[in-house]
Amino acid sequence: MSDDNQTGFVATSVVLLTANYRIRGKIMLAVDERVTDHVTSAKNFLAVVDAEVRANDGRIIFQAEFLNVHRDHIEVIAPEELTHRP
Repeated sequence: MSDDNQTGFVATSVVLLTANYRIRGKIMLAVDERVTDHVTSAKNFLAVVDAEVRANDGRIIFQAEFLNVHRDHIEVIAPEELTHRP
């Protein structure tokens, strides 16, 4: 996480899984906001910055400074610091 004390938001690195993609990037959370609260309060889309999108087989599909992920397609989301690769 990186604090932005001037705006009251924190850039939080996350991993999102959809049926077809694994997305690594950052979402902006209000200070003391949980990832779960942010996702459930989002309207239709979740904004992700500094994103890397991979296919399920690991191939990089693309990278983007910004993308929107439809909330209904997110199957799993976790702060990257809590994930571990086997």
